[in-house]
Amino acid sequence: MGVVPIRQAIQIARDAEMDLVEVSPNAAPPVCRVLDFGKFLYEREKKDREAKKAQVKIEIKEIRLRPKTNEAHRGFKVDDARRWLNQGHKVRVTIKFRGREMDYPEIALEDLREIAQALADVSVIEQAPMMEGRTMLVVLGPSKAKAVKEGKPE
Repeated sequence: MGVVPIRQAIQIARDAEMDLVEVSPNAAPPVCRVLDFGKFLYEREKKDREAKKAQVKIEIKEIRLRPKTNEAHRGFKVDDARRWLNQGHKVRVTIKFRGREMDYPEIALEDLREIAQALADVSVIEQAPMMEGRTMLVVLGPSKAKAVKEGKPE
């Protein structure tokens, strides 16, 4: 109908025995429609439910280590991380310090770099190694190249 005064729009809605619903209040001038308000709410809820179904939830899996964790045990943890990254999850690798281990953060930093290097073919570093209190952590995400390869049929 174009731009009409508010009183005229309300009168048009009453004549049609419908409601005057403000669809987008941020527009200049605000956009209103003459329709059944109950039906409008139902349609909006339906659209929100569909959007929620289409969302992809990315889980963050976590591997916890200590600076004194041996190579074999760390290898098992890296294998788990590789499996999770191939499934499309993010992986947070944390190294927890206890006691005087805090005096040697370079040991943990080296461990995190080795883990990131071991997983470099399936992951990218999303958050560089950083200290948070008594823990040092790095966040790895699945690499885009791997996702593209999985999508193509062979």
